Amino acid sequence: MQVSALAFDVFGTVVDWHSSIAAEVTDVAARSGLGLEAGAGEAFAEEWRRRYGPSMERVRSGEIGWTALDDLHRASLDEVLRRFGMDGLAPAERERLNLAWHRLRPWPDSAEGLSRLRRRHVLCTLSNGNVALLVDLARFGGLPFDCILSAELCRAYKPDPRTYQMVPALLRLRPEQVMMVAAHASDLRAAAAQGLRTAYVDRPLEWGRAGERSGGLAPDDRFDVVAADFVDLAAQLEG
Repeated sequence: MQVSALAFDVFGTVVDWHSSIAAEVTDVAARSGLGLEAGAGEAFAEEWRRRYGPSMERVRSGEIGWTALDDLHRASLDEVLRRFGMDGLAPAERERLNLAWHRLRPWPDSAEGLSRLRRRHVLCTLSNGNVALLVDLARFGGLPFDCILSAELCRAYKPDPRTYQMVPALLRLRPEQVMMVAAHASDLRAAAAQGLRTAYVDRPLEWGRAGERSGGLAPDDRFDVVAADFVDLAAQLEG
């Protein structure tokens, strides 16, 4: 494979949203004097994340106009706060909590693996996160991306074909010179349909518990690379 650039899904693939959001919810509840039962932070994170797909589908379907992910998250947050009996959270704390998505911790292998991969490849994000969110994540986690590409740039959420076509177009590469890297098989299938190479990276703890994940491999999935983590991916591409 003559792969020149690697495009990375971010949420769940590069960063651990589950434990990061759970910790921020627990902290803000404690600061605000709102009692949470044990495990409620994790449940809150999961409920918030489950609204991610449906909120983007409202944009894809044309029900609402283009809306950046920060704003979709903010609308979902109010709904989840009500569900968990946290309606009393002050406006300033709501805004800070919404920006928790800008402070997600990378997986332990992410920085090292990306640094190794960058020796031979251009690295970019290809995420539904908006540009400001992704810039903050890269800076917060010390993630060595060469450029930030976001669905916001073409105002279409993955798996819209335009999102995948954007990467080779902007980097002046052929589609087969770009490899999409993701922990979600559906993302990779959509990328492959646009001619991109594909690398599946297993993140079994994305949802916080072994065996519960948002996108495992199907029996007929045939991706170019299957890796345990980014360090393993670097080793395979170096070989």
